[in-house]
Amino acid sequence: MNKILLGMLTSAALLAATSAHADPKMVAITAIVQHPALDAVRDGVKKGLTDAGFVEGKDVAYTYESAQGNPATAAQIARKFVGDNVAVIVAISTPSAQTAAAATKDIPIVFSAVTDPVGAKLAATAEKPGGNITGTSDMLPVGDQVALIKEITPKVTKLGVLFNPGEANSVSSVAALKEAAGKAGITVVEGPANKSADVQSAARALIGKVDALYVPTDNTIVSALEAAVGVANSAKVPLYAADTDSVARGALAAVGFNYFDVGVQTSELVAKVLKGEKAGDIPVKFASGTDLQINKATAAKIGVTFPDAVLKRASKVIE
Repeated sequence: MNKILLGMLTSAALLAATSAHADPKMVAITAIVQHPALDAVRDGVKKGLTDAGFVEGKDVAYTYESAQGNPATAAQIARKFVGDNVAVIVAISTPSAQTAAAATKDIPIVFSAVTDPVGAKLAATAEKPGGNITGTSDMLPVGDQVALIKEITPKVTKLGVLFNPGEANSVSSVAALKEAAGKAGITVVEGPANKSADVQSAARALIGKVDALYVPTDNTIVSALEAAVGVANSAKVPLYAADTDSVARGALAAVGFNYFDVGVQTSELVAKVLKGEKAGDIPVKFASGTDLQINKATAAKIGVTFPDAVLKRASKVIE
């Protein structure tokens, strides 16, 4: 065998060995705050990628950072991911997605748990978001939620909504809620809270003015949900949630998405990006599948009895 041919074969072997031991692609996950729904999205993304054949440590590696409710920290996390030149950024929640989008126009971004990506200026359109971004919207089934409120507590005519006006997704949710509630003869009363420390006082300010409270998928409010639940239970006012993970934490009932499933659905988009598709060309996915969960312990505390039809439909009952 001549030296040239031997050299070519040796180089090919080395290249094959290098390819076989290529570093796994880094999937950088971030969320604006830690709470059960957003944590479930993160876990669902990882499970979905595993089920799709991406082996952790071989094909992919994960890093996760929470901004702990601080937008400045979210921006620092996004810049760190960009500096690390990760393969894809998975941004859970609207604030985290917005800071990631501001930090890079090159690294692919896949958002999740973003209610209104077009309204939040993350996507040009749902069909073709454009740029380096795509993701999953958790546009709330507010019509179903209002119907559930009327079914369980038919005398509700005024509904207090706790939300952070600084969260774009919450502003969209409240607008949709007002429209759906208006059709059902319910007036919505706003209870703004700009930070988690304000949640308790915002809830107290609504007591006496409303017949029930409602918490959308607002990260500020959900991160301090127990404070709102405490106020509601003391006043014997039903508190409804938009995410089912909040029912185990004391909300009376919720019909909404299973956020682990939302994470799994998001993983399908992440997989496409990892395989080389351009994020901005991948249509936004809208979360599908809803669960009804109810909390009997909370109902007993505030003197509410669930109708038989609700009990039969519930996918999970918290005793």
